[in-house]
Amino acid sequence: MTRLIAAWALILAWGLALPGAASAASGLIHAKSFQADARLATQRQVPVLVLFTSPGCHYCDRVKREYLTPMHKDPAYRNKVIIREVTVGATTPLTGFDGTPTTEGAFAATHKVFMVPTVKVLDTRGNDASEAIVGLLTPDYYFGYLEAAIDEGLHKVRGK
Repeated sequence: MTRLIAAWALILAWGLALPGAASAASGLIHAKSFQADARLATQRQVPVLVLFTSPGCHYCDRVKREYLTPMHKDPAYRNKVIIREVTVGATTPLTGFDGTPTTEGAFAATHKVFMVPTVKVLDTRGNDASEAIVGLLTPDYYFGYLEAAIDEGLHKVRGK
């Protein structure tokens, strides 16, 4: 029994030590390198959806909890979109689509994001692939807005 408990403790410790393991399991992945995300998006021929948030924004939390985290966890979306989160105003280092070092806040400012939550669907070069979704809008239709933006991004990335 002791060996079994020790084995489970080791497995748990190993899982918690993996970078991104906890964030991937509990919600969205924070953007670290859009250059790497762009390579993956190019391979899959999908756009990159970016949720711009700020700490303490309950609308941001709701968008993550009710819409984007379930999408992120749904295997059907693996071939439709890559989802990342960026914190507006944060000084956390980030690599841009072109490989240039920047911060989350500077990336948000470059993309003219000043209100949160804002969702932008970008092509594999970091250009807008659909109209931004600013605010929570009408919750009953929000999923439809996200689907439409993702579909428009897919259309542009795949050139169809």
